[in-house]
Amino acid sequence: METGTAGRRAAAWTAGALLAGVSVVVGCRALDVDGATPVPQLLAFLPWLLLPAGLALLLAAFARRRVLLVWALAVLAVTGWYVRPYGPEPGPPRGPVVARVEVLTANVEFGRATPDLIAAVRRERPDLVFVQECDRACSAALATGVPRGDYPYRRVVEGDLAAGSAILSVHPLSGTDGIPGVPAMPGAETTIGGRTVRLQLAHPLPPVPGGLAAWRSDLARVRAWAAGSRGSPAILAGDFNAGQDHAAFRRVLDAGGLHDSARLGGAFRTPSWPAAAPRPLGTQIDHVLVSDDFGVRGARFLDLRGTDHRALIVGLDLHKG
Repeated sequence: METGTAGRRAAAWTAGALLAGVSVVVGCRALDVDGATPVPQLLAFLPWLLLPAGLALLLAAFARRRVLLVWALAVLAVTGWYVRPYGPEPGPPRGPVVARVEVLTANVEFGRATPDLIAAVRRERPDLVFVQECDRACSAALATGVPRGDYPYRRVVEGDLAAGSAILSVHPLSGTDGIPGVPAMPGAETTIGGRTVRLQLAHPLPPVPGGLAAWRSDLARVRAWAAGSRGSPAILAGDFNAGQDHAAFRRVLDAGGLHDSARLGGAFRTPSWPAAAPRPLGTQIDHVLVSDDFGVRGARFLDLRGTDHRALIVGLDLHKG
């Protein structure tokens, strides 16, 4: 009898501890804030918090604690609510399709995945390629391994390790200031199907402990770019180090009236990081965000050797407007 009572007591304490931890993270999601470490890091994996919450429910049932049962059910319901896609559905297409555009974004992790990226570019033949963490060796490899005849227009910012970035295009590019930051976030404008399209590579610093202020600052600059592009055809692509469960990322979507192409292309919540984790483990922090001018035909993630990110390729339809 005493053993059973002790076991239920231990189960109750464990359930309470699990629910307290999950409640803090889900509470921040509900309050539309990212909080302090470790909340932003845990928000990236919000759907997986259903597991400790579910375990807490079982422990609460074993412990026969009604309050814990109700708490666990509430946490599961709120977490499940926020697992759903964020944001409104795009409006109906505005005019006929004037061009089809394939976009690929890849974080090659200090250039280590450059050979696989070059192979993917040759195989997939995207119209636009956004490359993050393209070190100097990566820049050199792109110059020699991706023919200028195929991608004559480029915006490359050389740098060491994670600092370098590149945009490759089959369409002419005109220069813009891009977004200030280290890693580099170059931008450009191009004309596709007779329409001027704003292009921007995104690569904010990661939300590591001690680095949240820099992460928020970088995403605020990305949000400002999105707000400035609202109402124009725009593609914002890269490694955002954030996903839909981060308030800072949702503000980027809202500011620019942008849509996550993976969500619309059938790859919602498909993990892009860490690539070493078997699917469906991980989180989606690599995105191609598009304005209402684009329809999404499909989206899929590609495994590249040498990087901890999966590349993302999406098919877009640009409408006349």
